[in-house]
Amino acid sequence: MTDAVEIALAPVTVEFAGERYVVQPGEAFVIGREGDLAIDDNRFLHRHLLRLRVVGSLWWLENIGSRLSATVTDAFGRVQAWLAPGARIPLVFRAMSVIFTAGSTTYELTLLSDAPTFDDAPSLVGEDAMSTLGDVLLTPAQRVLIVALAEPMLRRDGVSMSDIPATAAAAARLGWSLTRFNRKLDNVCDKFTRAGVPGLHGGVRGHATNRRARLVEHAIAARLVTRADLPLLDEEHARNAADPLKEC
Repeated sequence: MTDAVEIALAPVTVEFAGERYVVQPGEAFVIGREGDLAIDDNRFLHRHLLRLRVVGSLWWLENIGSRLSATVTDAFGRVQAWLAPGARIPLVFRAMSVIFTAGSTTYELTLLSDAPTFDDAPSLVGEDAMSTLGDVLLTPAQRVLIVALAEPMLRRDGVSMSDIPATAAAAARLGWSLTRFNRKLDNVCDKFTRAGVPGLHGGVRGHATNRRARLVEHAIAARLVTRADLPLLDEEHARNAADPLKEC
């Protein structure tokens, strides 16, 4: 009976860095440093991180890694999942984005279904992973901080990976002191944590890089910042160059 259900399902297409891979029902598609989609030779990336396959009557995306998590969102950024190791999520929308970070590099791929369960829905029930997060109001300084961290991802064109800037580089991009940048980064991470966004607080080792990456993942997935926000960076830098003592 399971085989009959799987044959009736439409295939899923995986898009990454301009390449397309069509996965048929009955196949298991593995994504990682090695696998059906070998993303990168990044030593921080698991050999096998994600697996796409049919279970029962649905396509599922499974995190088969041991340390890294991924952010999964619908095309409109309204429904978001934090896919931790061991968790899985059904693919029920026409297009879903998958964003994850290994070391200082963030990757994004897209999963496309020709026969989605839902064309448009405000919420989705997942397994161990899915939640719908409310809007978070950002101050102008908090928004431009996120844009500075997300700039490489926002500027990418056809290549779904980028490096997360170090705090010193992002602070210099804005014309801020490192102390000011870190203080505002603490504030914006606290704000999202209170709103229910996971992964922005944790242990000391690797925490600085991890929370910047997680903040960028969430902001890109939820469409909190877009390429249209990039001019804010030059505007902020010019404002602080004209008034270097300004604190806001």
